Amino acid sequence: MTGIAAPRMRGGPMPPTVPSDRLTHVELTWVEKQIEYWIRFGQDVQETIIDRRRRVLSFRPNTIFAFVRWASNDFGTIISRIDIVRAVEPGEAYQTLPFVRPGGEILLKIENWPKVERVLQLIDDIEALKLDPADAAPDYWRHVHNRLTASAEPRRYTSDQHQAWLKRRRIAP
Repeated sequence: MTGIAAPRMRGGPMPPTVPSDRLTHVELTWVEKQIEYWIRFGQDVQETIIDRRRRVLSFRPNTIFAFVRWASNDFGTIISRIDIVRAVEPGEAYQTLPFVRPGGEILLKIENWPKVERVLQLIDDIEALKLDPADAAPDYWRHVHNRLTASAEPRRYTSDQHQAWLKRRRIAP
């Protein structure tokens, strides 16, 4: 054993936020081959370094980001998970999520490495279209969640689908 504490699976103290803080804060940890919590996509607006292994990234309301968590112990992987989350406006209802304060609208929640890997491949496919996955239609991430939860193959995101989402977003508040 290396003397490094086990990850706090239910979140823990983060730097305090003031009540008027509109941002969503995500605590990231990186201990090579033990605890690897990272953001796959999403545009943060602030970074706070806690120590050499931990930092907090902050996101504006309505920003979509992918939060990947992986941890292992002497016996192998103990958690493999990806969550795609929309940062919420103050006062808006939200779901809680470890290491995310206050929480967010969870668009996709996948556990189990083969399914997490499939989501990462779908993110790569969107980037291959020269699109930012954070700008993809939220309904697409819900679709991927539902299909993978049912052990079915999700449809790929297309440029036409993205154009339809952009038009819908322009006319609906």
